[in-house]
Amino acid sequence: MNTLPIIDIAPLYGDDQGAWLAVAKAIDAACREWGFFYIEGQPISSQRIAELKAAAADFFARPSEEKLRIDITRSAHHRGYGAIATEQLDPSQPSDFKETFDMGLHMPAEHPDVLAGKPLRGPNRHPQIPGWEALMQRHYEDMHELSKTLLRAMALALGIERDFFDRRFEQPISVFRMIHYPPRAGAEGSGQQGAGAHTDYGCVTLLYQDNAGGLQVQNLAGEWIDAPPIEGTYVVNIGDMMARWSNDLYKSTPHRVISPQGVDRYSMPFFAEPHPDTEIACLPNCSGPDNPPRYPPISCSDYMLSRFADTYAYRRKQA
Repeated sequence: MNTLPIIDIAPLYGDDQGAWLAVAKAIDAACREWGFFYIEGQPISSQRIAELKAAAADFFARPSEEKLRIDITRSAHHRGYGAIATEQLDPSQPSDFKETFDMGLHMPAEHPDVLAGKPLRGPNRHPQIPGWEALMQRHYEDMHELSKTLLRAMALALGIERDFFDRRFEQPISVFRMIHYPPRAGAEGSGQQGAGAHTDYGCVTLLYQDNAGGLQVQNLAGEWIDAPPIEGTYVVNIGDMMARWSNDLYKSTPHRVISPQGVDRYSMPFFAEPHPDTEIACLPNCSGPDNPPRYPPISCSDYMLSRFADTYAYRRKQA
């Protein structure tokens, strides 16, 4: 119970239905038992990762005044740079000791959804660094496709239409994030963690983490175990919306980051979240007479906004 499973998803890119089913069953078991697993055999290249790591190190090393030109607290749709202590994922602990860059699906200011003031819709806010925006856009699109591949396997495992999630992930509010965790020696006190204990808000999270380590996952016994970096893999975890969709058959597991001593840590999660108008309600086959739906239906945007208000002080002020 102290080792997360590693699943080779390469068969999901082929036509062998038996192999598809085997991968879907492995993912299903990991989601039910852990809510966390590693994937290998995915198509994101090591060259892409190297380019992103170099871009992250360059951006986060820049002066605060330059980064704050795209300050996320001045964004109506949660895009841009988040300074250290902007987030507080664990309300019982000090604010998180990390800085971030967030981007989503780009919608120009003249898009009807933006003009209508729909939540979490709008243009991305990128730093003025040559090549940055093109690199981030390519990666966002590739991670969106990777997340849909995993979601098709989950749909197969859950016994619903194979394209159930595809249809709900058109024009999603998925977020690609880059995170810099400074060395722990700079934290304000022993209670300030890189990222406090929390569950993710969306459907599935796909995380690249560098070699610094620090990610910990809570097992069924309530113990914190390390989820160390493994070359060529992503860590995948279930978020709260998928837990609600699956009536808690799939676990949204608490996790945290303990910033390492003496080194900088960089990670890059992709939070897969559907179209904001999507209704999150108990899926077929996930409830029964002895297991009624545990959550009332809610729209994706309403759920996300409620969670943002819990985490970000600036969102509470805007509400």
